[in-house]
Amino acid sequence: MAILVALFIVVPIVELYVIIQIGSLIGVWPTIALLIADALLGSLLLRHQGRDAWRRFNTALAERRFPGREVADGLLIAVGGTLLLTPGFVTDIFGLIFLIPPTRAIVRRLLRGYMGRRFIVVGAPGPTGAGPSRQAYDFDATAEEVDAEDPRLPG
Repeated sequence: MAILVALFIVVPIVELYVIIQIGSLIGVWPTIALLIADALLGSLLLRHQGRDAWRRFNTALAERRFPGREVADGLLIAVGGTLLLTPGFVTDIFGLIFLIPPTRAIVRRLLRGYMGRRFIVVGAPGPTGAGPSRQAYDFDATAEEVDAEDPRLPG
């Protein structure tokens, strides 16, 4: 909680300082133009990378594999796009890091390492006692009653 409060106080102060310093070097109007161009370029990059991540996500689902990498990319792209649309040069640097594929891969690897240390994935044995259960659970409340003697049901 203290980290978030510090970020919400420190980041705007740092952004204002950098904007003022750049404005004093190149002038007010070029600085404003640079910030606007930066936001426009960021929105275009966000759209392109977002479409690509969405396509890869759907491909992973069509191939019936877990889309963990694609979900992580989508999250990083959303955060990077938000940072690029936020006025400021420091947030733009981090936004570009999250949006450009090679640097996004590095961030994704760092996050995977962090999450791997923070969380433990536990699998329960299935009905036969060997490996996780293959039973599909319905979490969307779209279940329907079926005959227990149906030969298509796993048994």
